[in-house]
Amino acid sequence: MVKKCIYCKTEVDQNSVIDFCERCGVGVWGPKMFSHIKKSMEDARDSGNLNQGSISESSRVR
Repeated sequence: MVKKCIYCKTEVDQNSVIDFCERCGVGVWGPKMFSHIKKSMEDARDSGNLNQGSISESSRVR
């Protein structure tokens, strides 16, 4: 499945921590804020905090 920008529907890298393209991110938040949001999300992913609270098949109690 292809990951697409939630704003303009262009393709987004599957490994991206955000669901929008760089052009739309900068357009919505400006370059400095977009950079900060992206870095914060990448840091959260790297530390394992990005998917906290998500329920997957392997973590469900049966």
